[in-house]
Amino acid sequence: MTADGGATLRRVPIESSRPLVTFAWTRLGLTLMSVALVVALGFPYWGRLAVVLAGVALPWSLVNLLLARRAPALALTPLVAIGDMLMLITIELVAQETYAAVRFMAIAFLAVHAHFQGERLGLLVAGFACAGLVGVSIFTGGGQVQGRLLVFYEVIFTAAALSTAALVGGFRTAESASRLRARELTRRTMRREGEIRRQISEALHDGPVQEMVGLDMALAAARREADREGAPRTGELLAEARAITERNVRSLRDEMIDLGPYAFKEMSYGAALERCLPVWQRRYGLRTSLQIDPHELPSQTEGDLFRITQEAVTNAVKHGSASHVSIALRCDERIELSIVDDGSGFGEVDPLESTEPGHIGLASMRERAELLHGSLEIESTAEGSTVIVRAPLPTPED
Repeated sequence: MTADGGATLRRVPIESSRPLVTFAWTRLGLTLMSVALVVALGFPYWGRLAVVLAGVALPWSLVNLLLARRAPALALTPLVAIGDMLMLITIELVAQETYAAVRFMAIAFLAVHAHFQGERLGLLVAGFACAGLVGVSIFTGGGQVQGRLLVFYEVIFTAAALSTAALVGGFRTAESASRLRARELTRRTMRREGEIRRQISEALHDGPVQEMVGLDMALAAARREADREGAPRTGELLAEARAITERNVRSLRDEMIDLGPYAFKEMSYGAALERCLPVWQRRYGLRTSLQIDPHELPSQTEGDLFRITQEAVTNAVKHGSASHVSIALRCDERIELSIVDDGSGFGEVDPLESTEPGHIGLASMRERAELLHGSLEIESTAEGSTVIVRAPLPTPED
């Protein structure tokens, strides 16, 4: 999709799969309610309609619920929207008396699908629905609605369906275009951040750290001379100065480690993490285990993986009160990074839902995963959380 709102027939991106799951549960609830109403009210056509609802619509709803939970990308395809419209067409074919109810459901479903698909795909789905449902009316003779009243109703339905798809889809497409522009700015900022981190780290290493190391050596020599000349007070002062120097050297080196492996081209993702372990132990009392496949990756790729890991560990400790984190990186046919903690998780909050406040760090993790042309998944329970990043191996051109 282009930044100006989508010049191609591609669906708009979504931030979280939660709306898909909610819609799937709603679809299932409406199906069960329809079956119950048809049986309870005992319509003359209840038998054949109940067969369609229970034998076709109910399994279709269950399949869509499974897709929404396990494979959101498949649940977002336009084929699901087409399937919903075919279901409504089938219901009206077997029971022409459901004319009004089918039209109401079609408008509601088209609005939701336009939200998921965007303006262009939403209009295509609406056009298919209008053609199919109006075609059913022509084929069956309109059922209880005849003549000019049927024409009036069908014109109003077609106008309402197309207008709903155009408006809802248009609003969603415009919103997505704004988000895409914001994401592009964020990605440029992240790239520039990596350059600045490298510059800062090199400046620290070549300047203050070297000066402090030299000062520490000078103080150590002065302390030895003071001890030989029998000046205990001078020796104590020098020892205190040296302790301050050592603390500052350690602090500067910790900050350099926090800058990540792209601070120095010779430092790999695994080496950066190994240097982080004592820092995390000292700061958070955190136990960690690493399983890193040896594989040479571009420094920018290792930097993005490191920042994702760093953010995940920080979240696990600060927000989940984790005491142990397991980090694994596999690089066979693709990159797969997993960070598993034993914290308290995110509760009922969807960590990737854009409307939730306080999740800027999580949003940056997702952006970095997308910079790698990959995806970010977060699974959370009361026993802990799992962060998984999957991305293709970078090509030499990357």
